[in-house]
Amino acid sequence: MHSGRYENRAANIRDAAQKFQRTLDAESIALQILSAAEVRLDHEILSWVAEEQIPYLGQWQGERVMLLELPHSHVPVGADKLVAWLRKQNIRPMIAHPERNKDIMRSIDKLLPLVQLGCLLQVTAGAVAGTFGEYAQVRAAELLARGWVTVLASDAHNMESRPPELEPGRAAAALIVGEEESWQLVRHRPAAIIGADLIAEGS
Repeated sequence: MHSGRYENRAANIRDAAQKFQRTLDAESIALQILSAAEVRLDHEILSWVAEEQIPYLGQWQGERVMLLELPHSHVPVGADKLVAWLRKQNIRPMIAHPERNKDIMRSIDKLLPLVQLGCLLQVTAGAVAGTFGEYAQVRAAELLARGWVTVLASDAHNMESRPPELEPGRAAAALIVGEEESWQLVRHRPAAIIGADLIAEGS
C-alpha cells in the first residue's frame, strides 16, 4: 500500500490472493497463500487504520503486526510519533528492510528510536548474503549481532532477479547468531506471527 503508486486496500489484496490460491489448488500445487501488505509510511495510515483497510501480517504478543516500509532515502521526521500512535492502537509495526534505508546505512542510530518504541524488524535474507551490496550487508550483520532482527524474509518480487530465496541469507545469518536462532528467524517466528503450526520441529 503506497499512496499515489500502489492504491491497494485489504479487500482487493485478499481477492487477488484468493484467486491465486484457487489457481494453485486447480494445478494441485500444495502451497497455501496468505495475504498482507507492505505499507509505506504516510499520513494516510491513520485513516487506513480507522477504516480497517490494512491487511495485517498476523499478531505478536497480542498486537496486530503491520509491515511498515520507510522511504528508501531517509527516516522521515515524525516517524517515531506515528509508531507511538500505532502502538496505542494495538498495532506493532514491523519495519521492512531497514538495512537498505540510506539514513540507516549511514548511521544505525537513526533506527534506534523505532526499536526503542517496540518496532519489530524484518531484514531481507539476500542483504545478509550480500545480494544488495556491501553497505546493506554490513548493516544487516550489525542488526543481527545486536539481536534486533525479528525475522528474515525473501522480499521476493519475481522468479528472476528477486526470487523467493531464504537459504543463503539464513546460512549467512547462522554465522552471526548461531544455527538455532537462524531457524527462529526464517521459520518459527514467522509461523508464530501468522499463527501457523509447523509440520515438524526443524521443518
